[in-house]
Amino acid sequence: MSFANLKAIRSADISKLISAAEEAGGGEKKSYGDDRFWKPTVDKSGNGYAVLRFLPAAEGEDLPWVKYWDHGFKGPTGQWYIENSLTTIGQNDPVSEMNSELWNSGIEANKDIVRARKRRLHYVVNMLVVDDPANPSNNGKVFLYKFGKKIFDKIMDVMQPQFQDEDPVNPFDFWEGANFKLKIRNVEGYRNYDKSEFASPSSVMDGDDDKLEALYNTLYSLKDFTDPKNYKSYAELKAKLMRVLGENAAPMTTAESVSLDESAAAPMMREASEPVVQNTYTPDTSSADDDDDTLSYFKNLANS
Repeated sequence: MSFANLKAIRSADISKLISAAEEAGGGEKKSYGDDRFWKPTVDKSGNGYAVLRFLPAAEGEDLPWVKYWDHGFKGPTGQWYIENSLTTIGQNDPVSEMNSELWNSGIEANKDIVRARKRRLHYVVNMLVVDDPANPSNNGKVFLYKFGKKIFDKIMDVMQPQFQDEDPVNPFDFWEGANFKLKIRNVEGYRNYDKSEFASPSSVMDGDDDKLEALYNTLYSLKDFTDPKNYKSYAELKAKLMRVLGENAAPMTTAESVSLDESAAAPMMREASEPVVQNTYTPDTSSADDDDDTLSYFKNLANS
């Protein structure tokens, strides 16, 4: 849509965004080494702070975010499997199929394997850096920002407040949105976002339409992140999976794609997150905010 249309219809955006958030989303183009992406900087204690402003959907796009799943784990061969999941574009995925087979075996050791190979949830948005104390040269610039369910839940909370004295806010709105104060803490070795919060509603650039339109025209398109052409084929992923697991890995059969319910934060500097044990195998709600930095280190090895 044009900038003029964006301003005219913004009052209807919250209900549309809430509805869309309840539906399945798309995928991601590899972001390793991609300077379009911003990542927070933490100190030696694992704490960090920045003020961000989530931005609206770019022209020609309906939503200000994309949602996708991937897998990131180390196999018994010592190789890493870090790939987007085909389930995010409605296709069968070899890891999900193998996870389903292992989980349905009823063997607890197999369930532990599944927990280690669970899908991870990511969102990608356009955002403006309002204040990055660790890297002030980023201030005033537009980046892509990738985060997990923990932060997305805070977005949903501000759009759907639980108490009568709170008004809903569309945090992606130029004029009546709100800055997001990202507060990262190291809690028992885990990256924690619980203290992060939205500030009071305010306009970007004092609501100056000329400046906002110029800003709007710098937004990155998110279409590539949901384009099937940017995903590897089932055959390619299966071959990669078997290479990572070793030649003696158990054969796979076609099974319903399922995933593990994971709501605990993942460790900051560990190779795999520690899941919450569930009695049944249910759809993922995991956050991958915390282990992206660790896994990104192995991206080149995983793509070899």
